[in-house]
Amino acid sequence: MNQAEILNYVTSTAELLGIPMDAARASRVASHLQRTAAMTALLDAANLSVDDELDEIYCPAAFKPHEFGRKQL
Repeated sequence: MNQAEILNYVTSTAELLGIPMDAARASRVASHLQRTAAMTALLDAANLSVDDELDEIYCPAAFKPHEFGRKQL
């Protein structure tokens, strides 16, 4: 998608979802979406297999039960 199509997508989706968005904000959102699409294209073009991906990237640290009034998950 080109820049105009992405901006049209952003404004249409915001309107559909009832999200107030002025032209400046829509332009910023479209820029971020375009950068995200570019990063996705780079990843899609990489010759990676399933085994190349790490099994676990994020592992939250456990906290003590009832610490800060929270229960252990």
